[in-house]
Amino acid sequence: MLLSMTGFGAAQLETDAYTVNVELKSLNSKSMDLSLRLPRSLSDKELEIRNLISKSLVRGKVNLTVEIGRNKASGTRNKVNRELLMAYYQELEQAAAQVGATSPDLFRLALQMPEVMQTEAAEETVAEDVTWGQVAPVLQNALDNLNSFRADEGKALTNEIVSYIDRIRILLAEVDKHDPTRVEQIRQRIQGHLTEISSSESFNQNRFEQEMIYYIEKLDIAEEKVRLVNHLHYFTETVYLPEPTGKKLAFISQEIGREINTIGSKANDSTIQHLVVEMKEELEKIKEQLNNIL
Repeated sequence: MLLSMTGFGAAQLETDAYTVNVELKSLNSKSMDLSLRLPRSLSDKELEIRNLISKSLVRGKVNLTVEIGRNKASGTRNKVNRELLMAYYQELEQAAAQVGATSPDLFRLALQMPEVMQTEAAEETVAEDVTWGQVAPVLQNALDNLNSFRADEGKALTNEIVSYIDRIRILLAEVDKHDPTRVEQIRQRIQGHLTEISSSESFNQNRFEQEMIYYIEKLDIAEEKVRLVNHLHYFTETVYLPEPTGKKLAFISQEIGREINTIGSKANDSTIQHLVVEMKEELEKIKEQLNNIL
């Protein structure tokens, strides 16, 4: 079954002390194009993370975001800057002594001075306490969710692409149905020309027969029709293979296009050429969708 390269996956771990949020987004790309946003505490795991994602997603333009923060339920921790508090208190105490004022609230005033009470940087502080062993399962869950998304998208793409292949088969059957009429029309034209030129004194029967054989072979599309049927069958088989087949399907579609073009150029018949145009339209739809197939 086909897999789409477009996908989204997210996962979260929440404890009493912290939360871990992982988000993955994937778009189509010819290779693995990975962009990471990680906490500094996980910077030493970047290569391992890249390998894990590349192995799981194979290719695509992938964006990963990992965020680690303090759980709101645990509250925010405030820290007292003791040195600054003592400096403010001493300044206030000296000022009160100089003006002869009483100083019952100096400690409270000192606590209210700028930057005495400091809120810890929650994300940086907590991230340092969260290990890779705690983050790795969350990342794996996000990868699984993204691959599930890709599989669902792939099912829809599979049905769509197979319908285009089936349409080409129907059009090819119309070509095959009309081909005897085309051949008969060609034969009649040749016979008409033969009648006109056979009376000429310079007419060479052997040379004429050789040229007619060459001409008929150039117009024969039987082999192209057989090869096109085989390519369509091979394409359908490949669609349902378990491994990623996007690139292989692109190669097969090129072969399908080659046979369709040859039929159109050799047919020398307006009805078949119209059918060829319709087959090309269906093939272009397939190629457009294959850009997003893993």
